[in-house]
Amino acid sequence: MTDVPAPRAAEAGRVFMVVVDDSPEMSLALRFACRRARHTGGRVALLRVIDPVDFQQWNAVGDLMRAEARAEAEKLVQRLAAEVQEQTGQIPVVYLREGERVKTVLQVTEEEPAVSVLVLAASSGSDPGPIIGHLAKRNFQRMRVPVTIVPGNLTPDEIDALT
Repeated sequence: MTDVPAPRAAEAGRVFMVVVDDSPEMSLALRFACRRARHTGGRVALLRVIDPVDFQQWNAVGDLMRAEARAEAEKLVQRLAAEVQEQTGQIPVVYLREGERVKTVLQVTEEEPAVSVLVLAASSGSDPGPIIGHLAKRNFQRMRVPVTIVPGNLTPDEIDALT
């Protein structure tokens, strides 16, 4: 699976980008983004960042590890894309990138004019999560789009009531 081309900004309406990771609160960010997209005539974008493989001793092993990570990412994004389509009636924009997560999130929001809102969910624990923490400490000034942070302790019903 490769990146699904993003619509031009004028065609897209609002595009709510969700960073797809393995955190339990990611599903809250996705639900929020889907509900907002459906109610505003917008779309959802899914960004999955694949950690870089640093296995240089044997190139073939590193290539295999990279291919396996990409296949797992594609499988996850396909499952979530089906959920997005069911909830919004539209196929999401999909970005699969390899790199350091925070840097890649910043890069995609800077390079993709169709992305208009970054939706993240905070952890329900004391640490808000690596992306939110990093943005708050160093990079909010670099953001060209608003960031919506969904509290990690909300229930799906509470998200529905908010959106």
